[in-house]
Amino acid sequence: MAERVIPHFHNDLGVPVVEIGAHEFMCVGALEPFDHPHVFLDMGGDAEIICPYCSTLYRHDASLDARAARPAACALPAAA
Repeated sequence: MAERVIPHFHNDLGVPVVEIGAHEFMCVGALEPFDHPHVFLDMGGDAEIICPYCSTLYRHDASLDARAARPAACALPAAA
């Protein structure tokens, strides 16, 4: 059985909204060493959610791949 990989996103750019293709994901806040505790967020049936640590607004965009973000730099590559 394949292990499910949860996509990770950040807002190091400080943009007002990060659009993502996932409903369930991890927010890391910013790139290391300025990241916050990695928090699991689940939009459920909603189209957006705010991270309780960094206040980034994440908005779901169904046209994006589950691991993609707009701006693209806000998506962390999957760990090898």
